[in-house]
Amino acid sequence: MSTMGKSKPIVILGVFVADTAYRAARQPRLGETILGKHFVLGPGGKGSNQAVAAGRLAAEVSFITRLGKDAFAEMAKKTWREAGVTPVVIETPESYTGAAYIFIEEATGNNAIIVCPGAASLIAPDDIEAWGEIIRGAGVFITQLEQPIEAALRALEIARAAGVATILNPAPAAELPPAIFALCDYLTPNETEAAELTGVKVETLDDARRAADKLLAKGVGAAVITLGEKGTLFHDRQTSEHLPAITAGPVVETTGAGDAFNGGLAVALSRGLAPLEAVRFANAVAGISVTRPGTAPSMPSLEEVQAVLAG
Repeated sequence: MSTMGKSKPIVILGVFVADTAYRAARQPRLGETILGKHFVLGPGGKGSNQAVAAGRLAAEVSFITRLGKDAFAEMAKKTWREAGVTPVVIETPESYTGAAYIFIEEATGNNAIIVCPGAASLIAPDDIEAWGEIIRGAGVFITQLEQPIEAALRALEIARAAGVATILNPAPAAELPPAIFALCDYLTPNETEAAELTGVKVETLDDARRAADKLLAKGVGAAVITLGEKGTLFHDRQTSEHLPAITAGPVVETTGAGDAFNGGLAVALSRGLAPLEAVRFANAVAGISVTRPGTAPSMPSLEEVQAVLAG
């Protein structure tokens, strides 16, 4: 990793939510109450997790969002302070800071999630205009789909017009306006999201390549499809390469692995790594994150990632 140059700033637009994580043998049926095995309250939200991942990796990162004025907002600010993330926040007392219900299946570590974005669901294109200078000053801009799509679209337009490298993590899966694809240098869906966007069921590497071709046809610069324990497919107009997952120990919990990957990808690109090297770096970040419980708390340091890549 000695080739990593001086990084340019990363700007992330997204949502903070407080994660309420319940671990149990199974989900309750409607009308039923069951006893769980474990509960954790912690910081979450895809955008915030990605910002924390980037901050932990020693990047200069600003996070754009709205928060309520409540205990969860204080948790957000503390989380960002500890990770070295600069908050760019509109305080929104008329709403609430987002929260998520996360069910974790005891036997497998697999999860099911409900997100209520709260104040962040009020982020509007006008807010993005006000933050235009910050976005234009970035080396890499990244967003997801937990805040309104119109806001993500406007931010990607501003970033693209300023020559900033753009990453869209199309999660949670949603229908996208056709204009958004051509604004994405990198689109980073998982198998489910890739299938949703293309109509191609992604079960094999060949399926992933077919889905990636459809994304390129929509105008995406490069499709970076994450395949869980099968690694990642990087697919652009010149290259189609499968990069295996990087194992850093036994898997404890997969929650937040996608955010670890996206934060890692942004950091590697901001430091001038070539795309395939950047994906390998991101795979290492995700590979370490799944060996620990939690989302933001599981994000590794730059030293840990370098050690795994060197090994």
